[in-house]
Amino acid sequence: MTRDELLWFLRKHKVAVQASKAPDGTPQAAVVGFAVSDDLELVFDTVETTRKCFNLRTDPRIALVVGWDDAITAQIEGVADFPTGAELARIRECYFLAYPDGRDRLDWPGITHVRVRPTWVRYSDFTQDPPHIAELPIE
Repeated sequence: MTRDELLWFLRKHKVAVQASKAPDGTPQAAVVGFAVSDDLELVFDTVETTRKCFNLRTDPRIALVVGWDDAITAQIEGVADFPTGAELARIRECYFLAYPDGRDRLDWPGITHVRVRPTWVRYSDFTQDPPHIAELPIE
């Protein structure tokens, strides 16, 4: 699988399960609506009072699973951050392409946008025999 094929696969989907770790080590998972940039950055919005936001500000390591339909998935591990300024504006525009209603949420108290930069990706297609499983190099 190439980077372009991964982008195509990710853009076919609108939701992911994200996992983070609380400061006491407790795992936490949540479904998030996401977008993906041409630079393979995943972007989602949340509010500052959520567990995932607190967890990611404390420990930016994150894991996501995309595409459990049809026995094809992408598992992604990466590092999350909370851009500001021009970078925030850029990732918001990426997010708004997938979620135009995200502009309406800008009025929500504590709304923020999270950017995930992958460090590891595994694509698995279990519709084939044998299954096609590939780890993608991240540059």
